[in-house]
Amino acid sequence: MTTHVKNRICLWYVDDAEDAARFYAETFPDSSVGAVLRAPGDYPSGKQGDVLTVEFTVMGIPCLGLNGGDTFKHSEAFSFQVATADQAETDRYWNAIVDNGGAESECGWCKDKWGLSWQITPVVLSQGIADPDPAVAKRVFNAMMQMKKIDVARIEAALRG
Repeated sequence: MTTHVKNRICLWYVDDAEDAARFYAETFPDSSVGAVLRAPGDYPSGKQGDVLTVEFTVMGIPCLGLNGGDTFKHSEAFSFQVATADQAETDRYWNAIVDNGGAESECGWCKDKWGLSWQITPVVLSQGIADPDPAVAKRVFNAMMQMKKIDVARIEAALRG
């Protein structure tokens, strides 16, 4: 049975929304897979009985995965930003995404194998870029600009100058 949710994010997948939802549920805390709705009839990108939608939650955010075919692609215009406490947590999420068919990008961004963008962002980075001292903020920002996965020790070194 589907759950009535007032507002949630709908993410378009080619035909593997259920696989994506299960990966997110296994990877991130406060994440789960809910109802899986199968198509009651044939539709342009699938047939009766195919998984049409999957309800899932990613770190407390309600989502709906829609298997809509290859008409639309994910882009960096939408991403999940995950705040991490330390290098171990940063590594765990980054590696889970990248090592599962994903790809590294710049400045803490990566893409999962379904093309969805993720920002794996240590809290120390966000705090450093927002430092009231412009010199500190610039050092932290410049350090980040040289990274793919964020290196917490290098960010902390930039904070110290």
